[in-house]
Amino acid sequence: MKKRLPPLNWLRSFEAAARHLSFTHASQELHITQAAMSQQIKGLESQLGTALFVRLPRGLQLTDAGAAYMPVVHDAIEKLSEVTEELFGQNRTKLLNIRINLVFFIHWLAPRLESFMAKYPEVNLKVTSNIWVNNRHGSNDCDIEVTYGNGQWPHLTAHRLTWDTLSPVCSKQYAERLPSDISSETLLKEKLLHVIGYEDGWGHWFASMGLPYAEFQQGSQYDTLVNALEVAINHGGIALGRSSLVKRYVGEGKLVRLFETDVTTREAFYLVRSNSRALHPHAQLFIDWILLEVERDSSNNDYRDLYN
Repeated sequence: MKKRLPPLNWLRSFEAAARHLSFTHASQELHITQAAMSQQIKGLESQLGTALFVRLPRGLQLTDAGAAYMPVVHDAIEKLSEVTEELFGQNRTKLLNIRINLVFFIHWLAPRLESFMAKYPEVNLKVTSNIWVNNRHGSNDCDIEVTYGNGQWPHLTAHRLTWDTLSPVCSKQYAERLPSDISSETLLKEKLLHVIGYEDGWGHWFASMGLPYAEFQQGSQYDTLVNALEVAINHGGIALGRSSLVKRYVGEGKLVRLFETDVTTREAFYLVRSNSRALHPHAQLFIDWILLEVERDSSNNDYRDLYN
């Protein structure tokens, strides 16, 4: 049978007394009387069945049991204090915790983020990466999230951010090695870079081009589109580019399109938040800002100008 956990106030009194080696100083720190401090320590020793202190004429000395118990109790109280402050203290509102799909962050959000920070200098962000595209459930460890999928999540409030088209892309050097009359069928013989987790992958593209049962002859798989695009830039194969994410690379000449035909995606990037989690005080500022950026993209049509 497990030993019953002592009351927290007893443990706090023990930890303070062990640090100060004085009931007087410990009681002053915890704002209780010395008599109450002494009573709590006696109660703790009685429950544990062992002495924790040697009472000396001037001060205290830890017994072997007390010395062994002290660091464990100290670490537990420190951890509890840190978590309580992080979740419920005044510092909680200082960080807006955003989890973002890695490829979206690198190719879409990062180049724009400075404008948000300049507009709202009072908002401090904590940005973490959501590498896996199917890691989306409105987790309670973030305030808002940018993720990829079909947008059908009943427990989440979702705002669509992208309306992408798909097109094969590769480096100019790789394209120069390809046949001048390359077609979707002959593309099956090339080194295709597949990204795990996307429903709108090569299979969707080939089906849209009239090859619903395409059999790939060679290629490699990657866990993020970031990796696949980097391999394509370095002449390692052909990636399936999403218009909003490769516009910079196409504009800079690092990647070129192989076909004029665009295939519309069935999935998209979404900004989501949990319906069961209280909205962070600064979350609406970020939501409004990013939706305005999306609206500007739509009105300027800038990514299509670069991509086409």
